[in-house]
Amino acid sequence: MKKVIFFVIVMIFTLSSAMVFAGTKDVKPEADKSAVPVKTENKLSEEEISRLTKRVEEIRNMDKSELNAKDRKELRKELKEIKENVKKSGGTVVISGLALVLIIILVILLV
Repeated sequence: MKKVIFFVIVMIFTLSSAMVFAGTKDVKPEADKSAVPVKTENKLSEEEISRLTKRVEEIRNMDKSELNAKDRKELRKELKEIKENVKKSGGTVVISGLALVLIIILVILLV
């Protein structure tokens, strides 16, 4: 009987502790909450795109055998940033194969 009471008390404490932790306030300071996100245009102009493509071509044509590891790492980082900028401005929509099959099936069934 004593073991059962002990296990019941332990269960009550363990189950109630989850509720106590779930009721805590947000950890973010008030300054972060008051900031309103501003929607900006991520479109690149033709001049910026041509400048980025010229830079990519410069990096590709560069003799990288004379560079040390740190310089190569910086070039890779720069290329990744350029790729992300171009990808953000592209506005492409990616549809998986399964989603495409489901769309086709829905179109066939509904028409």
